[in-house]
Amino acid sequence: MVLSQALLGAVASSGGAAALVATGGIITQYVDSGTTYRVHAFRGDGKFVVASGAADVDWLVIAGGGGSGTANGGGGGAGGMQTGTGYAVSAGTYTVTVGAGGIGKKGATGRGASGNNSVALGTTSTAGGAGGGGSSEGPYTGGSGGGGGTAAASAGAAGTAGQGSAGGTAASASAWGGGGGGGKGAVGAGATSSVAGNGGNGATGYGITTTVKTYAGGGGGGCEATYTAGTGGTGGGGAGSDGDPLASGGVPNTGGGAGAGGGGTGGSDGTDGGAGIVIIRY
Repeated sequence: MVLSQALLGAVASSGGAAALVATGGIITQYVDSGTTYRVHAFRGDGKFVVASGAADVDWLVIAGGGGSGTANGGGGGAGGMQTGTGYAVSAGTYTVTVGAGGIGKKGATGRGASGNNSVALGTTSTAGGAGGGGSSEGPYTGGSGGGGGTAAASAGAAGTAGQGSAGGTAASASAWGGGGGGGKGAVGAGATSSVAGNGGNGATGYGITTTVKTYAGGGGGGCEATYTAGTGGTGGGGAGSDGDPLASGGVPNTGGGAGAGGGGTGGSDGTDGGAGIVIIRY
């Protein structure tokens, strides 16, 4: 059940510490194996406000996914994903910044834009790297790296250790297939002579209910209509395009990378990465 912060002040205790009373974000509560958890989910910028008490909290910080390249470009890399336990909070205000996804390249051939960092509880997760363009623009590094674009037959960009994986390499210019963007759980696949690279799979993290949630999948590479576009990685990665249908953007609030544009008219545009998310649980 989801309750707004205006209706519920979350209360928890940690050992002999005073009960924690906190607000901020979208607050949910669930029971797992006899333990009751409260969760503060931030889908945009906000503040986690502890009115009184203290507790050790679990946390998940995911940055915005990278935008993709156009015209047989590379998929966007997933936003950096970090998670942990035992962060001590006490009375005070904690600022939360949730990174937006990067903008995909539209119109003229080129790479997309990288996403934006997410910051909370002393942790900064790095934005997903942009996918390379169908011309000479290579991909950007990031939390996970963007996939290479075709005309340059470029290698995928590197990810950030502990946050994500590298993007995949594009095929040669004559094969017209972009590499997949990297994901938290796996590198983006390289393109072959007939198939664009798939986005790297994401990884599981804290959700707002007992359901296990997967985040930070990489975007699939784009290609010409005579080839097969790359699929998006699990965890919100967008599918690439072969010109028809259009590519898919990263899923909002997963940090998923964007699927890349393909060849042909109408389907060559890149797409936008998915915004990140911050979750605080206790």
